[in-house]
Amino acid sequence: MASVNKVILIGNCTRDPEVRYTPKGTAVADIGMAMNRYFSSDGGEKREETTFVDVTLWGRQAEVAGEYLKKGRPVYIEGRLQMDSWDDKNTGQKRTKLKIVGEQMQLLGSRDGGGGGSSSQQRGESSQSTQSAPQNPPQSPAENDGAQFETDSDDDDIPF
Repeated sequence: MASVNKVILIGNCTRDPEVRYTPKGTAVADIGMAMNRYFSSDGGEKREETTFVDVTLWGRQAEVAGEYLKKGRPVYIEGRLQMDSWDDKNTGQKRTKLKIVGEQMQLLGSRDGGGGGSSSQQRGESSQSTQSAPQNPPQSPAENDGAQFETDSDDDDIPF
């Protein structure tokens, strides 16, 4: 039987990204996102529901998130669901948490963090393009992790 594990989210960052590096030097960023849903109740009353999720980004996407995402900034994420499980050190109980592993990220809004149109795109390992961010061009083909950015013709060193 076929299965699909794909998530598409547009929301706002709930905190500044937390970037760390693995022993091999790969960047990992954890971001929190909030998405709002607006609907009418059975009585016709307008309601709002907010969903909070944690997203993990890897590699160049993690570095870009750490550099450009801030609390309140809108972002588009495509990824997959992943269930993490661990033993709680305090209670000894088995714990689980459902999170998103981001495979593609697109920064949204204006340069100063407001909402609005899209401006930059970051693709995962499956991207065919070898174009990279202006401030960190790959030194060799081995260092190119498939990152892609669309930039304006401005001479800014910000890739969006």
